[in-house]
Amino acid sequence: MTTVNAGVAALVTATALMGAALTGTAMADEHKTSACLITKTDTNPFFVKMREGAAAKAEELGIELKAFAGKIDGDHETQVQAIETCIADGAKGILLTASDTSSIVSAVQQARDAGVLVIALDTPLDPPEAADATFATDNFRAGELIGAWAAGKLGDGAKDARIGLLNINVSQPSVGVLRNQGFLQGFGIELVDPKKWGDETDPRIVGQDISEGNEEGGRKGMENLLANDPMINVVYTINEPAAAGAYQALKAIGREDDVLIVSVDGSCSGVANIRDGSLGATAQQYPLLMASRGIEAIKKWAQDGVKPEPTPGKSFFDTGASLVTDEAVENVQSISVAEGAERCWG
Repeated sequence: MTTVNAGVAALVTATALMGAALTGTAMADEHKTSACLITKTDTNPFFVKMREGAAAKAEELGIELKAFAGKIDGDHETQVQAIETCIADGAKGILLTASDTSSIVSAVQQARDAGVLVIALDTPLDPPEAADATFATDNFRAGELIGAWAAGKLGDGAKDARIGLLNINVSQPSVGVLRNQGFLQGFGIELVDPKKWGDETDPRIVGQDISEGNEEGGRKGMENLLANDPMINVVYTINEPAAAGAYQALKAIGREDDVLIVSVDGSCSGVANIRDGSLGATAQQYPLLMASRGIEAIKKWAQDGVKPEPTPGKSFFDTGASLVTDEAVENVQSISVAEGAERCWG
């Protein structure tokens, strides 16, 4: 009788331990660290590269990653819904490239109140401190690089330059303002209010227009600038698709070879445009690095409750920018087209 009771007790104990082990495994799976990536779109190659970087790092670190995107650039509501989904799913962190940097703040605050780490990628929120951290290119510095290069390339002709600027849109988002104002300062033009564009008084600026950051917008914007001053000889563009559109508009009137076009992005296609001569130089940024570093930060937050620190001397984590050109100018650090092609969007 005692032997039977002991056997039953042993069986009960073994069953309980097995149940506990299975429960523990289920709980471990259930509490696996999860993260979300929310981009402006899922078609722009810049955001495609972000998703690649986030996915690769998440797999390496054992993080479950869910990716969301707006239907088009500016699709704020879809991004808000994605944040709400991430909160409900118990995500530990969100990586966000916001379409509307100010309107998204209330949704971001809800996530932070729920204990979710929110990191802005590429585009700072308005105000920037609305996010726990920002991992981005120093967009002002990127603009400075192409401005300084353009001035150096023109040499003495810089003092008589006729400059047209193709921005992103009329709302003047922070990325667009920083690149625009950085370019002007790099070129040697005095800024009035560096928090906006269009208030400068330098006569070398003959016009500013918008491009919506795409080729068709760049073409239309360039046509508007040429209608204002057909002798423009320097063109700044917010990104390389806008630059491609500007080049097509100039080519249509036979001026593609005597206008200097500069831009920011450093995509593989943009670097190729420098090689073929349709673009003078670009400031290359690194979206894959932004996303992978963001995933690392979420992992550390989940494990240790530690938020990422900004780059010393800056309010954000600077993922770097490099001027790409095969026509280096004095006092402006640059990398070659060959190196830019190797590093494009890494």
